[in-house]
This record gives sequence, structure tokens and C-alpha cells, in this order.
Amino acid sequence: MNTMSDEELVALLDNLESDRVERKRAWAGDAPDKARQAVCAFANDLPNHGLPGVVFIGAEDDGSAANIEITDRLLQTLSDLKTDGKTTPPPTLTVERRLLKGTSVAVVTVWPADAPPVRYEGRIWIRIGPRRGLASAQDERILNERRRHRDRAFDTHPIRGCPLGELNRAFFEGEYLPQAVAADVLAANTRSYEERLASTGMIASVDDPTPTVVGLLTLGKATRTWIPCAYVQFLRIRGSRFGDPVVDEQEIDGTLDLVLRRLDDKIRATLAVSVEFASGAATEIRTAAYPLSALQQLVRNAIMHRSYEGSNAPVRVYWFDDHIEITNPGGPYGIVTAENFGRPGISDYRNPSVATVLKTMGFVQRFGFGIAEARRSLAANGNPPPEFQVEPTIVLATVRRAS
Repeated sequence: MNTMSDEELVALLDNLESDRVERKRAWAGDAPDKARQAVCAFANDLPNHGLPGVVFIGAEDDGSAANIEITDRLLQTLSDLKTDGKTTPPPTLTVERRLLKGTSVAVVTVWPADAPPVRYEGRIWIRIGPRRGLASAQDERILNERRRHRDRAFDTHPIRGCPLGELNRAFFEGEYLPQAVAADVLAANTRSYEERLASTGMIASVDDPTPTVVGLLTLGKATRTWIPCAYVQFLRIRGSRFGDPVVDEQEIDGTLDLVLRRLDDKIRATLAVSVEFASGAATEIRTAAYPLSALQQLVRNAIMHRSYEGSNAPVRVYWFDDHIEITNPGGPYGIVTAENFGRPGISDYRNPSVATVLKTMGFVQRFGFGIAEARRSLAANGNPPPEFQVEPTIVLATVRRAS
């Protein structure tokens, strides 16, 4: 993923017929929506260029300079195109301020996705020459076949020997699809059941309707039968160290939706709430040992980023009297290292399709903000900051009780 040279960018800027460029005079009006459609189309790369597409902010339709100010705030806003959750899976892109033709422009460079199709607000956008358009059923088929051949993410691998009947069709059509696909697109959709499954990554392809890892995690009737590590081990330990008595133990398994809802219920039930009364008043003041939102963010992060390959280990939530330990069986991935782990703006996705499912079902609002939100809510509740032990094969998050 190399930065494009000034000469390459100028050549794209001036090529009015290219399907790899989008020009916007300013970030106003319908420009944000159109730019996101372009980002989605470049990530899908239907023409199969294998090359990045570029959105220029500060350029006229003919490639000439619009002479607008490229502020740091604008660049931050453009960076949010990756993490705002509107485009799934999250696109790979960079944002820069570049001096081209003697004028500053904002340059958003978007690389082709490894796991297409990519959707913006439930719609698959593609590039047709210099114009954008919505993908047809055949376009989706092409993108899905491309994913099958060049995908690098384990969560889209097929589970050989698993029959199509292991997927819950009623949940897919009645619950998941209405959340994943825009209502107008779904209403006009004449695609078959297998085509819809393939388009959302739940099976390998229409011609090979074998459920994928993410398909079984999302729709599986017996998920753990096929993916033995797909569960959460919850322990309530009466004490502050291993070896102290275990007073509650549960293995929480099922689909992602069921696991996360049951885990939310378990956390709420275990979360001790003490009640104090203000001196001289009848006002009730409730204080929690831990903020619910912080625990939710850290547990969901563990499930999203864990490794589902080569491990039978579950996500572990061990709740001691004075702290909670959340263990993710999967070390840092991609651009995330032990040194930069948790730093704002540094994120990568071992399981981009799992991330998409969690966003679709409402368990994730924005990408890359889970740890930041956990830190914020812990501080607001009076807890110490979370502690992270990052090793090649695990990430251990420790949250300490508010004093």
C-alpha cells in the first residue's frame, strides 16, 4: 500500500474519463454522501483494476483547483469515512493534504477491498466509467467470486462438510437482511436465497453454497458444533486471584446475536450496584463498581478481534471481587502492534465480516472507538484506566473496581 506520487495524482485529476477518480469542490451539500458512494465503489473495484481510487476535495469537475482551505478539521472529518460505520466492511483508505498544481487539495486514497462486496448504508456502489451506480445481481456475483479467490480473512472461509441447512433462513430473511440491506433495495430485490447469502458473505458463493465462518457465527443453528471456540466462558470468582472459590460459571454460546445479548444480561445481573443516600435528603444516589458501557465495549472488542482459526479457546470473562479480566484469544493484527495497541486512530480488522455483522446488528456504532469509549466511561465512573497485556497470541484487558 504505497502513497501515490504527485505525478500519478495529477494524471488522475486531469483524466475526465477515469473510473478511479471523484472530484468535489468542497465538503458541503451532497458532497459527503456522494464521496461515500465513491469510496464504496472504489473499494469494490468492479473493473478489477487492482489499483486505488481517489477522491479529491478542492477540485472542480474539470480537474482545476477550487482554491478552498484544507483545514485539519476537514482532514479529520475525511478520516472518519473509515470508522463512522456507514461503510462495511471498513474500507482501507488514507487521507492527506497534498500540494498539486500549486494548490492544496485533500486526497482520499481508497484501496480495493479483500472481501467485497462493500456496502454504504446497505447499498453496493460500483463505478461505471466516470459514473457511480448500484450493483446488479450479476455485479454482486462477480464481486463475491472475487472475494472467494483473493480473500485473506479467515472469517469468510467456507466450513467444508457443513450443509446449507445449518443456517437459520428465517432469522436471515426476517431479522438480518432488513438491517443489512436498504429497504428500497430489498423491496426491489429479485435475488434468490443463495444469491443473498453469497452477497452478505454467509456462504462461499452461489455455485458453492457452503456456509462460511461468519455465516455460522451469524446464522448457525449449532454454531459451536462447527466452530468449537465460538463461546464465552464467564466466571464469578469470590476473591481477587485464581484459586479463590468460583460462585458462578457459565459457557455462553450460540450465534453472535445470542451470545452478546446473553452476555449483556449476565453482566447486568452480576454488576453490583450500591445505594447511598445524600446526607439530610431522601435523594437516592446509585454508584456502580463498573460502568456497563465499558464492559460491553471491551467484551465486544474481544469477540470481534479474536482469532477463530487454529484455536479452541473461548473469550474469557473472569469477574473477581476487585477487578475483571477479559481475555481475547488473538494477539495484535495488521498495523496494530504491542507498542501502539489502543492508540486513537490505530485499528485493524482480523475479522472484517464479523465486524460488519456486529455493526449491522447494532452492537457496534463506530469502528475503532471501543477502547476510547471504555476509557471515557471508566474515568467518568471513577475507575482507574483499563490495563492491557498484549502478547502474540492473546490480549488481556483488566478493569479495576471503582474505589
